[in-house]
Amino acid sequence: MQSGAVVRTVNLVKIYQTGGLPVPAVRGVDLEVADGEFVAIMGPSGSGKSTLIHMIGGLDTRTSGEIWLDGQRADTLSESGWAVLRREKVGFVFQFFNLVATMTVADNVELPALLGGASARQARERREYLLGELGLTERAEAAPAQLSGGEQQRVALARALANQPRLLLADEPTGNLDSRNGRDVLRLLRDIHEKGQTIIVVTHDAKVAGMADRVVMLLDGQIVDDGRSVRRTSSKRPGGAGDVIELRG
Repeated sequence: MQSGAVVRTVNLVKIYQTGGLPVPAVRGVDLEVADGEFVAIMGPSGSGKSTLIHMIGGLDTRTSGEIWLDGQRADTLSESGWAVLRREKVGFVFQFFNLVATMTVADNVELPALLGGASARQARERREYLLGELGLTERAEAAPAQLSGGEQQRVALARALANQPRLLLADEPTGNLDSRNGRDVLRLLRDIHEKGQTIIVVTHDAKVAGMADRVVMLLDGQIVDDGRSVRRTSSKRPGGAGDVIELRG
């Protein structure tokens, strides 16, 4: 595996069986994401975007091909092996939040850090920082059911970042947000990317894509443009953090 790559897929394929008939969702995808790179995956509905990142994070099994995460062959791991890898190295933001309904906002955000080995103090400080950045400090003791959809989405992002993962995977992170809350999420993504966070985002949002170092286009389960021909250069460091959009307001 190439040095410096956090993610690499080799001829990755996913075929679903629907009514006994094979339905290809991802067809032979070769994707490499460097350390600290921000990659946006775009394409029409049904192009395989969500399936691809779910396979990269071990939430969906591949039909064939290879998945490498941070130098480790991952697609051959057992379910428990994937669980350990995700806990240590991968943060997820789902389209539909997946918050623990019986836990407060604070506990939802702290839990991944505690499971990852952080002390109670470290987990609390990380939670306070993230909730503050996303305008959720006053909601720390609320239950998920007491939150709006936009608030739940921001809590989901805070939870995904709580353990300072090697890789952040996000599926439409601004999809349920109004413009103001969307700016909060974009600002946090910008800030963590500038600090070296590796990010893969599935999005239809041009503002999210505009912050990325590279936009990968998917069509019918295949990469039709990997974005390398128009990759930006950075005045700060490799990976393009110096090229991100400055957000105000």
